[in-house]
Amino acid sequence: MPHAPSGGDAPRIHPTALVESGVEVGAGTAIWDNVHIRGPAAIGRDCIVGEKTYIAYGVRIGDCVKINAQVYVCTGVTIADRVMIAAGVIFTNDRYPRAFDPAGDGLADSGPNEDTLATTVQEGATIGAGAVIGPGLTIGAYAMIGMGSVVTADVPPHALVFGNPARRRGWVCICGAPRATGVEPAPPGTVCGRCGRRS
Repeated sequence: MPHAPSGGDAPRIHPTALVESGVEVGAGTAIWDNVHIRGPAAIGRDCIVGEKTYIAYGVRIGDCVKINAQVYVCTGVTIADRVMIAAGVIFTNDRYPRAFDPAGDGLADSGPNEDTLATTVQEGATIGAGAVIGPGLTIGAYAMIGMGSVVTADVPPHALVFGNPARRRGWVCICGAPRATGVEPAPPGTVCGRCGRRS
């Protein structure tokens, strides 16, 4: 059973979810049906983990994170506060994946090794449905990754990227609205037409 924090709203865990020993789940977090979370792992407060999502051991997830259905979060991934991960997103962590052990017979060990690379998703970023995130990357704060993208390089803060491979197509505000197109961000002092913030 997960470790529930003292005080506040207890986490809500669907009876079909498998939450292993050593998983910490914050107050107010909802874990939906057929989710599997391996321990040890940590999920912050007021999060949503959608149905049939898999979260590996060692994963750390911040507060107010939305993870939709059928997301695969592998070992080595850290997700900061206020991140949105849409349905069907897949994270990867291995530079040289093989089923077999090149040094001998049989299956390769599934645990992390020197070729297991860490990925960080910084505060407020959004990863669109069906995106695939390569190993060892940083997704910058408030970046926006389009649906179906294959991300093979770091994404700067506030960048809009999409495609296969994903390329920078513009820049977005904290609220998610487009601020500029192309390689250069919006000039300083530009006002967002949606929320009124200045860049």
